[in-house]
Amino acid sequence: MSSTPRASTPNSTPPAGTPARTAPPATPAIKREARAVHVLPPLPYASDALEPVISARTISFHYGKHHKDYVDKLNHLIDSTPFADLSLEALILRTAGKPEHAAIFNNAAQAWNHTFYWQSLSPTGGRHVPPKLQDAIRRAFGDLEALKAEMAKAALDQFGSGWVWLVLNENELKVTRTGNGDDPLPTHQKPLLAIDVWEHAYYLDVQNRRGDHVHAVLDKLMNWEFAAQNMT
Repeated sequence: MSSTPRASTPNSTPPAGTPARTAPPATPAIKREARAVHVLPPLPYASDALEPVISARTISFHYGKHHKDYVDKLNHLIDSTPFADLSLEALILRTAGKPEHAAIFNNAAQAWNHTFYWQSLSPTGGRHVPPKLQDAIRRAFGDLEALKAEMAKAALDQFGSGWVWLVLNENELKVTRTGNGDDPLPTHQKPLLAIDVWEHAYYLDVQNRRGDHVHAVLDKLMNWEFAAQNMT
């Protein structure tokens, strides 16, 4: 009596010499980019518009690298934190004087300071002072030249990096200066104009001659119309 043949079982062992199968490579983890809450605002003029006082080369480094870096670092620092949706002004006020938040404060303040600084300059600046501002200057300093002299002195007296500001303090004009990234907002003084006296603001153009740079800015680039608008 013939027996029924059984179905053959496939041999799971590969023939000799067959390359061993390797597991497919793991999919690399996707690095999540920080959400860009804050953006680098456009300059209010062409990059060569402030020449010869401030060259397009200086603008390319100062605005295109330094200012941009502050904005990018800030977005990274605040991503997925309770600070993520705050404005620059709110970030400055919330973190000022708190060492544990120094990095956020420095980058938020410098991002805000630079945006304000670019608006404080104008290719047609240094010429017309609106009447309302002119009256305030006369009351506080005597005349425009006296104000410019005080701002220039503040710039030269600032040791190291910092800023010179024309501010409104309890309805009176005042010249003040701050070191590094500090600004007048935490002291509740209202900024009207700013001059950047960090070396990257002028070194490519005049090297270490800060005084020459500041006098030229005051004489040829100061945006007095912007200052008057900030008084309201």
